[in-house]
Amino acid sequence: MNKRVFSGARPTARQHIGNLLGAIHNYVDLQKEFDECIYCIVDVHALTTLQDTGKLQANIQDLTLDWLAAGLDPEKSIIFVQSHVPEVMELHTLLGMVTPLSWLLRVPTFKEKAKLHPENVNYGLVGYPVLMTADIVLYKAEVVPVGEDQLPHLELAREIARRFNNIFGETFPEPVARLTSFPSIPGLDGKGKMSKEVETSVIEIAHTEEETKSRIMNAVTDPERKYRKDPGHPEVCSIYALHKFFTESQVAELEGQCRTAGIGCVDCKKLLVESLNADLRPLRLKRAELAGKPDYVRQVLANGADRARVIARQTIKEVKQKMGLA
Repeated sequence: MNKRVFSGARPTARQHIGNLLGAIHNYVDLQKEFDECIYCIVDVHALTTLQDTGKLQANIQDLTLDWLAAGLDPEKSIIFVQSHVPEVMELHTLLGMVTPLSWLLRVPTFKEKAKLHPENVNYGLVGYPVLMTADIVLYKAEVVPVGEDQLPHLELAREIARRFNNIFGETFPEPVARLTSFPSIPGLDGKGKMSKEVETSVIEIAHTEEETKSRIMNAVTDPERKYRKDPGHPEVCSIYALHKFFTESQVAELEGQCRTAGIGCVDCKKLLVESLNADLRPLRLKRAELAGKPDYVRQVLANGADRARVIARQTIKEVKQKMGLA
């Protein structure tokens, strides 16, 4: 399909299996459907909440390895780091001149992040949606893959693009959501979804098989199941939820066995260890191979930035002309 796709990910930590199932597999599939996909590691966005920037470069390297190992193809897609194309910061500033403050203060994500990081409610956190809009429209992307919970963010980007077009003339396409199924992967701590903000709750793509086993065997299961003979409640168990993705052929049988105490939590965990490690093994082997080629990974990002900059410079030139700055 002759349309341009854009998506980005923050390099705040290594990618986990929730990212793999929810976003990365989708990125790979989009390469087969669309002529041009642009995947950006949004490092400037990460600064809104990331205090320990000493890990930022390592996180960028790890995220790139995860993407490439999972099947993102630098021959088909543009893969680059946000700050390596400085035009995005320029467009962010220019879009900020036409974006009402009231629009930004109503964004639910701002309120949530402010509660999580009350000691660091910075301008970047408020202006996050403007920078996100700049990420998308700088490349005149027409399609943005999102889950339903992200639709309000994309709608704001559409509003900002529409406002700019109304003031200065038709410039940006209004990006359209490509609704995708982003499964909610529960964390191993039994306290909500798997999240990079709770490091012990995740299974990372880069974990070894032994690390994966250790995390699964220590995971929280059904809190009401005290003894092996007690019937279980698989709908509240993170291990059962992961079986749905990694032991799909046996999941119905496992549900029945759990409810009738035909299988214990330890055996259920052991089965997940086997199936999950088997599923991730090819990806992890590819990742290890790529990690041994740091020059190649750097070159992928450098080439991606060069290709992205060609598009970005043309857009900035057009924007400046329409705003009377050139």
